[in-house]
Amino acid sequence: MTTALRIPPLRTIVAICALGGSALLMTACSTTTGSQAEAAEAAPTTASPTDTASPSPTASLTKDQMQRRDLVSKTKVSWDKAAGTAVKEVSGGKLMGIELKAVSQENSASPGTASPGTASPGTASPGTASPGTASPSSPAPAPSPGSPEWQAKVAAADGTVHMVDVDAANGKVFRNQTQSGQSADDRRKVADRLRKATQSPAQAVKTATGKKKGTVTGAMLDENDGKLVWAVDVVDTKDWKKTTYDVDAASGKIAREHTDQD
Repeated sequence: MTTALRIPPLRTIVAICALGGSALLMTACSTTTGSQAEAAEAAPTTASPTDTASPSPTASLTKDQMQRRDLVSKTKVSWDKAAGTAVKEVSGGKLMGIELKAVSQENSASPGTASPGTASPGTASPGTASPGTASPSSPAPAPSPGSPEWQAKVAAADGTVHMVDVDAANGKVFRNQTQSGQSADDRRKVADRLRKATQSPAQAVKTATGKKKGTVTGAMLDENDGKLVWAVDVVDTKDWKKTTYDVDAASGKIAREHTDQD
């Protein structure tokens, strides 16, 4: 008489696996456990947002590029409007240069118009301005440190240089000082430079931006290899790199081009 082999139910097998059983059943347990592990490894997993997030664009910018981005994004007044405002502060004034900067702690201390080479920054001295200087108007409150400002250099007809600070957010002048330590020879050299610069800063900027589109953050009258040039800074708002174009102040041709990689 033949006895049929009865296979215990799955729960029984699991119980036997846990308690230990025959070699045959233990092999079955091992096979079942391995199959379950393989199935778990094959199952798709869902990555968290942190794992799949793309790197931040800021991570690829240098410190200088981030500073340019922050200043330009806060600036509401273009270079030419700020230059026009600064020039009006000086009787018969001509622009020698203008540059976008962050307001320093010193410049934000107290606004004012300083007398020629004597008054401390931010202290008004009415009635002592040098010839060729416009009557000082009441200065606007200085912006907070780190805010954008246009620092302009404006020369009077006699060559006296004035430092005029314009708030880059509202376009108001908050400081007008004559540059200290200017001798008669210094003033003659400044006046001579301006006479030789037949190209205006606006013309130089137009030449520079014709080569590269971007935001103008500076235009300074300077010398390059003995030639008088307008050094125009143009910032690309895609990568925040700055390119400086030296535009010949007499011919209007580009004498030099340099891109700052920082």
